[in-house]
Amino acid sequence: MEIFQNLISVFKTIQVRDVFDIILIALIIFGLFRIIRETRAVQLLKGVFFLLIIYLISTWADLVMLSSLLRAFFEASVVLVAIIFQPEIRKALEQMGRNKTWKKYFSAFLRYDKNDEWEKAVSKSIVDAADTAVLFSHSRTGALIVFERETMLSDIAATGTLIEANTSVALFGNIFFNKAPLHDGASIIRDGKLYAAGCILPLTENKSVDINLGTRHRAALGISEQSDAVVLVVSEETGVISLACDGILTRNYTRESLIKKLNELMLDRFEEDENKNRRFAKRRRRE
Repeated sequence: MEIFQNLISVFKTIQVRDVFDIILIALIIFGLFRIIRETRAVQLLKGVFFLLIIYLISTWADLVMLSSLLRAFFEASVVLVAIIFQPEIRKALEQMGRNKTWKKYFSAFLRYDKNDEWEKAVSKSIVDAADTAVLFSHSRTGALIVFERETMLSDIAATGTLIEANTSVALFGNIFFNKAPLHDGASIIRDGKLYAAGCILPLTENKSVDINLGTRHRAALGISEQSDAVVLVVSEETGVISLACDGILTRNYTRESLIKKLNELMLDRFEEDENKNRRFAKRRRRE
């Protein structure tokens, strides 16, 4: 009865803000477990839990030296967590930064205003990349083209050669020609311009990826996992055109379906503007 009365007295002191506080903490813990459940961090957590059990046993058995050592370890746990779980923490913060709600209200502070000129440049780069992908698909030429979105890829671009030129099928053809020095790396398109070429991308750490996928596809998945970039891949072996976005690879695109999907992802257009695409194609043929 005394325990029951103590519980009642504790519940009487709980206020609405306390309940709200508990719910927020529970959501944060749940979100952390969702992020790390399919990563190597799960094994690290098991190791930390095992050390905690050893610490409790050593304290109960009065093992002074062992318990003191483990106590020092747990006192420095904040710094250790930041070091050990750095990839997972970075991934969580990047996901928060890429949240559409945040972008809606703060995009003006993050990037300059995306005006009509920006939209025209991006639309042209999409058509150029799609036409290039179709030509490469027929000739079995491998290609890896990264469309940068909100996440800046300057660190990735620094691994290659800065170009900063208008996109064109001829330019892509020169870059990805199998005798060209930049053909093995990735090309990055920023704001409708070819920003850099010959760039080195991180490979995916997903162990469930199809074993038949080569390095280009694994690199495309890798950068799409670490950023919000959209990556176009043309297979050198099969000529299949693929897109990687948010760690998911979709394949077997045609010119029309590729343009439509890129418009959706890059310009938030969910209906293909056929007339505009035809104008771009006719203008390029005249040039």
